Amino acid sequence: MSTAREVASKLVRRLNIPYDEAITLARAEKTLTRWGELECGDGNDRASWGIERDEKTKRPFLVTHPRIGKSYRRPVPDKETGALKRIAATCERNGLHYFHQTDPRGCSLYVAREPLTDTNYSGDGIAVC
Repeated sequence: MSTAREVASKLVRRLNIPYDEAITLARAEKTLTRWGELECGDGNDRASWGIERDEKTKRPFLVTHPRIGKSYRRPVPDKETGALKRIAATCERNGLHYFHQTDPRGCSLYVAREPLTDTNYSGDGIAVC
């Protein structure tokens, strides 16, 4: 796993963007990766849990499903939306396009000078990880 500094240096070299903008993208990718892991959930012998969004309000909650008893949820800060806003603003300032890949088993963010879609992001984009 690369550090944010290593990733930022790669982006500076390949895209010719300022280092502080590249570090913003690298850190936001780390946030999205962790968010994706939490959405997939985890558990132990007593309970499982994961982040779920309320269908009506779209607010995120950490939902816990005990092996015995009722499930419960508690609100959590929406780090995904904040990271995506930072990415969008950074890309707009630097003439970049991005693709957020939501499977946490791979890189969560790809950027390029040309638009990226779900069919070309890994081949045409630069992995921000």
